[in-house]
Amino acid sequence: MKLLVHALALLPFLAVSLVLTSQAQDAPEIGGLKVVTLSRTAASTTRPEFTGVTLAPGRGMEVLQITANFPGKGNVDVLASPSLAESKKVLDQDDDANGNLGYGQGAAFLVPYPNRIRGKLLADGTTLTIEWQGHNITLPANNIGKLPTAERHAMHGLILKAKTENISVRKVPGGEQVTGTIRGGNFGGHWLSKTDLIVTVTLTADAVDASIVAKNVGGESEPMAIAWHPYFNLPSGDRTQVKVEIPASTMAEVDGYDNVFPTGKVLPVEGTKFDLRVAGGTALADNFYDDNWNHLAWKDGAVTVRVIDPAAHYGVTIEGLSPEIKAIQMYAPPTKQFVAIEHQYNFGDPFGKEWGKTDTGMVTLKPGESTRWHVRLKVFVP
Repeated sequence: MKLLVHALALLPFLAVSLVLTSQAQDAPEIGGLKVVTLSRTAASTTRPEFTGVTLAPGRGMEVLQITANFPGKGNVDVLASPSLAESKKVLDQDDDANGNLGYGQGAAFLVPYPNRIRGKLLADGTTLTIEWQGHNITLPANNIGKLPTAERHAMHGLILKAKTENISVRKVPGGEQVTGTIRGGNFGGHWLSKTDLIVTVTLTADAVDASIVAKNVGGESEPMAIAWHPYFNLPSGDRTQVKVEIPASTMAEVDGYDNVFPTGKVLPVEGTKFDLRVAGGTALADNFYDDNWNHLAWKDGAVTVRVIDPAAHYGVTIEGLSPEIKAIQMYAPPTKQFVAIEHQYNFGDPFGKEWGKTDTGMVTLKPGESTRWHVRLKVFVP
């Protein structure tokens, strides 16, 4: 009898395990590892709920797709993402050695630095060096603008092609959660010390939570910054009337929208197109943005950005929950039906001399120390 009771108690666990195993067997591979899909069935008939998250453990745990059910509309794409088949082609066939096409879709995680970093370009034309606390760091010079004056620079971190280990999917109240470990090491010889990353993404009705814990497992100090690069979908297809709210009183001046390098000046947004503080958001109209906001206003433990598509009766909030988040980058080209909102630790070009003694947001991790980046998404009907 005791054996029977024990077996019956295990049935829910076994059922979940069988479902997850079946999903893994049927899932396509991207980056050499099976895609992971978290899913749940919407229960409410009156309010929107998240229903799915798809990730690529073979590509730095990049979030490929997020869906939410809106009553009367069905599932809506929260991210502006291609199909899985298209993502596989882009990431497995079309991409370059640095994985640059990864941050062109979905929501790629950016570690140990987001945004642009300038430095001394080496003779090979593909790498550059920077200096941090007396150490030289050599980075891939993986990006360049289109104009003749463009300068090759490093951008968006070193895990775009990273493989994830110890992938675990489990049930949580009201949804599912996936956790995986990226053994960053010295990020291919490009970084100081050694780093382990624990990536966790949780799906529930009310929220999608994404977090990364970076731990210095090496023997010397290292700089660290974390962010992601989510392209938020604009369901109506009318970008001009979409509103964005960013609670920031200043922004970083840049040298233009080709290099997009900061000048070192932090300017007030008051009276400019960069003032997006009004409650309910400001219409994007035909404005181009690829800018870094700072001096953020925190409320109830979060720095919250809202993207509202009135024509679609659709809204998404992006809550930054880590105190280390010092800046928000928004990329919003007028010709595209998306808005990229990046909660990040650092300003652009955080090691640049143009900043003088300004704290640009890079965290210093001593051996054994950790830092945690955490962002939460919610959807709503405005």
